[in-house]
Amino acid sequence: MFGEVKRTGGCLCGAVRYTLNGEPLRSGICHCLDCRKASGSHFTPFGVWPASAFECSGEMKVFAERSFCSACGARIAWLRDDEAEIMLGSLDDAPTAIIPDYELWVGRREVWMHPLPWAEQFEQDRN
Repeated sequence: MFGEVKRTGGCLCGAVRYTLNGEPLRSGICHCLDCRKASGSHFTPFGVWPASAFECSGEMKVFAERSFCSACGARIAWLRDDEAEIMLGSLDDAPTAIIPDYELWVGRREVWMHPLPWAEQFEQDRN
């Protein structure tokens, strides 16, 4: 399709590469303990695309439903039957111009972080 957005990304070592076609269905920031532990950061920014928009090459392993590079361990995605939740930090281009629509698990947000004023806030997961 002419003019369709195409983004590329991958892991730290380059063994896993992916392409995303089109804009995300939604995007957010998660402050939950799982995302904090998996990313080693205070929060995780992510975008959700239809599974059909995600094309990947290279070997990934899965732990707790999260896919990561089997060589360097970089977290890439959470793949479900109908959706691909992509860790935005794994995209090649930065900044990505993808603005979070919502924040999850805001009760775990660091006290020094302010809520995103335009984003919907959820105490836990989105319903």
